Amino acid sequence: MDMRADDLLLVIDVQNDFCPGGALAVADGDAVVPVINRLAQRFAHVVLTQDWHPAGHSSFASSHPGADPFQTIAMAYGPQTLWPDHCVQGTAGAAFHPQLATDRAELIVRKGFRREIDSYSAFHENDRRTPTGLAGYLRERGLTRIFLVGLATDYCVHYSAVDARRLGFETVVIESGCRAIDLAGSLAAAWATMEEAGVRRLADLD
Repeated sequence: MDMRADDLLLVIDVQNDFCPGGALAVADGDAVVPVINRLAQRFAHVVLTQDWHPAGHSSFASSHPGADPFQTIAMAYGPQTLWPDHCVQGTAGAAFHPQLATDRAELIVRKGFRREIDSYSAFHENDRRTPTGLAGYLRERGLTRIFLVGLATDYCVHYSAVDARRLGFETVVIESGCRAIDLAGSLAAAWATMEEAGVRRLADLD
């Protein structure tokens, strides 16, 4: 594929807690690291997202007595899956995977730092209204085509890709640089939603 000056590689949540041994590990999650490092060499512009929760975040099952991880509850902004405590600010689990090449990242977007609302997308909190500011940043930089990689395909990559399309960006998900949780069919549902939104799906750039 021919790369353009207005291309961006958006790397979603490649953090220790989402990799094997982490608090919310994605199966084979660390396998994306060498792929992303290779892909990043093709891009002039790279942005990273980082899940960044305060202790006691409302999306943690531990914040809801009697609730279990992966249970869904009703929140003010809609249904919310409850998760094990993960990516707590300042912890080793919240850090980027140690082999992930981060030096060329021009921006790190931290999300999920509001205690009362979760944030899957790189562009909006889960209320679908509160922006992270990433869209404005990309528009000011003149970056119009977004390639997404990272963790997990069916959650933060999926929500970020759909939001990118809704906001008018050309959007491509590179499968080789992603891994999924696949909770109760969530991966197939995510791909269907992304396809409907006009997200392009590539096995790899090569």
